[in-house]
Amino acid sequence: MECLLDTNALLWIVTDDVQLSKKARKIFLDEENEIFISVASLWEIAIKVSLKRLNLGQTLNEFYIRHIVGNKIRLMDIKVEHLAELEYLEFHHRDPFDRLIISQAIVEKIHVLSKDKVLSKYPIKRIW
Repeated sequence: MECLLDTNALLWIVTDDVQLSKKARKIFLDEENEIFISVASLWEIAIKVSLKRLNLGQTLNEFYIRHIVGNKIRLMDIKVEHLAELEYLEFHHRDPFDRLIISQAIVEKIHVLSKDKVLSKYPIKRIW
């Protein structure tokens, strides 16, 4: 199964946070699954760090190497097709990073690991 992590899911996975569901943890740990993270999530993390709303305890580059590369999470670039899909998305969700992740999931036909129930209003498979 292919799954795209939302930003919070990624952060909860790498910190082993109790907010991460058992199902999401199991999917992440199953080596048969292909796990992706959007460049948009790394952008969101960088903004939160620069605003002092998030402390990674390391640089973003170190975080990327340790947690993304180290866990064999594949990086999903932002394509023009992903941006074009945004034009058709209903505004159930206002967060621009989440909207881009939703758009990527629609275009790539990929599941999303996310606690955010609003994502279920879109034509994607949200798993939590």
